Amino acid sequence: MTVNAAGPRRLYLFQLSTATVPTPKRAIEMVSGCYLIETGDGKHILIDSGLSDDFESPPAAPPVENEQNVLEHLAALGLHPDDIDILVCSHFDVDHAGYHDAFTKAELIVQRKHYEQARSGHPRYAGARVHWDQPALQYRLIDGDYELAPGVTLLETSGHAPGHQSVLVRLPQTGPVLLAIDAVVMQFLFNPDRVPWPIDDNEEQLRASTRKLLDLVEREHVGLVVFGHDGAQWKTLKKAPEYYD
Repeated sequence: MTVNAAGPRRLYLFQLSTATVPTPKRAIEMVSGCYLIETGDGKHILIDSGLSDDFESPPAAPPVENEQNVLEHLAALGLHPDDIDILVCSHFDVDHAGYHDAFTKAELIVQRKHYEQARSGHPRYAGARVHWDQPALQYRLIDGDYELAPGVTLLETSGHAPGHQSVLVRLPQTGPVLLAIDAVVMQFLFNPDRVPWPIDDNEEQLRASTRKLLDLVEREHVGLVVFGHDGAQWKTLKKAPEYYD
């Protein structure tokens, strides 16, 4: 593999919390997480920022455990929010955008159609709006798949939400890693004929995005796919301060 000096060198997975969610068939352990890419030229790319500490869960919500927010994860690595150069916004759901306002020195990258829908006042994104809609934040709006940096590709994967983004990271030792995020939240959903969950926005787009990622995994020989909220899978993964290189 050709190694670009400015390409990714380390990928950290930040596990922010866990919760056991009852379903009609079985209880599912779900995680909330975000990701940090460290590049060979010293840049830091954060992907999502997790649930804010001021969010009040509904009374019927399952209890959350093992909480550690993104700022605590960064501090454990000796990093401050001002050390983040780029913040990739997969989407503005409350569990993904709760600390965006801490990263005023970063450039925030979001799909244009997602940003415009959220800014229009769509109620889905209201829970974290005070954190992602701040004048001090510097947004770059993009359209479709986008080469963010050598070895880092943003993938437009609508369906869960319009303009949702997944991320492909090409590491020198591990090889390509796909961060599916909420395009595919659980490993058992990674099939072309998947059934949408209630929070998914558009069934047709969700399946198209899933097929797009399945094709990419085959074409790029992706050895690791990280599913956004799969507690069972996350138990098997390296979590910060460990990393993939």
